[in-house]
Amino acid sequence: MRIFSGIQPTGAKHFGNYSGGFRQYAATQEQGDAFFCVVDLHSITVDYDPADLRERTLDLAALLFATGLDPARSTVFVQSHVKAHAEAAWLLGAVTSYGQLGRMTQFKDKGDRQEFVSAGLFTYPILMAGDILLYNAQKVPIGDDQRQHLELARDIAERFNARFGETFVVPEGVYPEVGARVMDLQEPTKKMSTTGGTPQGTLLLLDPPDVLRKKVKSAVTDSGSEVRRGDDKPGVTNLIDILSVCTGETAGAIEVRYEAGGYGQFKSDVADAVVELLEPIQARYHELRSDPAELNRLLGIGADKAREASLPTLHAIYDRMGFVRPA
Repeated sequence: MRIFSGIQPTGAKHFGNYSGGFRQYAATQEQGDAFFCVVDLHSITVDYDPADLRERTLDLAALLFATGLDPARSTVFVQSHVKAHAEAAWLLGAVTSYGQLGRMTQFKDKGDRQEFVSAGLFTYPILMAGDILLYNAQKVPIGDDQRQHLELARDIAERFNARFGETFVVPEGVYPEVGARVMDLQEPTKKMSTTGGTPQGTLLLLDPPDVLRKKVKSAVTDSGSEVRRGDDKPGVTNLIDILSVCTGETAGAIEVRYEAGGYGQFKSDVADAVVELLEPIQARYHELRSDPAELNRLLGIGADKAREASLPTLHAIYDRMGFVRPA
């Protein structure tokens, strides 16, 4: 089975990125031929700093390895190192409708927050589709917020296949059963985010242990003292999900364990579990980040493998669309 997923290097990565992305990546690499991509081309669709992009790209690559990706089992690479991605995005634009792109929720949300809206922000879902389809991926582990973009990739694959002949595998999303959408600790009705969230409500993966504990213990809870999931208890539901992600314990078991107590011990245990989970990840990250030569070596190996894997699909796209290929 072929697996593909990508993540943007913009913004400091937080617990929601781990829950909906990183931990899925590490789990799915055991299931087949896995490709994981730092999608730096996506990052230039909004205002950005070039120097920051370079550093964030390497930061994210180090985090991918630190959270469990094994370069011996997974292909980890930077998107711009494989030119087939940009080529596929242009070619697939011919089978993507303007109306579909205009309905993308993330385009509307991000566009409304910016004075200058780039054409790249409008068209980047096509690039995402190309990322996936180039590798004929059957499974795409992603967070809940990417469902709409994956549906577009499926539509593009089906439309291309119908018009030009069977070329692409139609991919399926893989979403975590628990923790697909981690919420802000201070505003638990909003998704945890480094751009739209609160600083105190966002658990950064590289936060020091004392900062992580303080953020968890100051998390907003709900009326009453019952530790249970429910629409009327978004704050507690979020903390239960975080603890479940950290420990592997089911939400039901967590509710039973804390049914006789209040929020104090519960929050303390959640904080300890977050710190215990992230400490070894942080240690491995800092080890890799302090050795840029080794990090670039690993990314070079991944880029070579990704080029080799994507080239047959790219050639098939050109051929079936009627292009004259160079001799």
